[in-house]
Amino acid sequence: MIKHIVAWRLKDFAAGNGKAENARLVREKLEALRGQIPGLLRLEVGLDFSATESSADVVLVAEFATRADLAAHQVHPAHK
Repeated sequence: MIKHIVAWRLKDFAAGNGKAENARLVREKLEALRGQIPGLLRLEVGLDFSATESSADVVLVAEFATRADLAAHQVHPAHK
């Protein structure tokens, strides 16, 4: 099993939205990947609640069956 972990820090304001709204939109888009990408076994998205200088705004933890599945996810149309 392969764990893929990504953390993002968002701008305070982008695309006409504040950080909290953009974080919510990112979470929605990431969670929509469930069931669309072969080999993606589990997907969890967390939003920051501590708002410290060192925390990320959005964190993704995804589990893939194999390294090949992780690589295939990177080029999958739903991921792009």
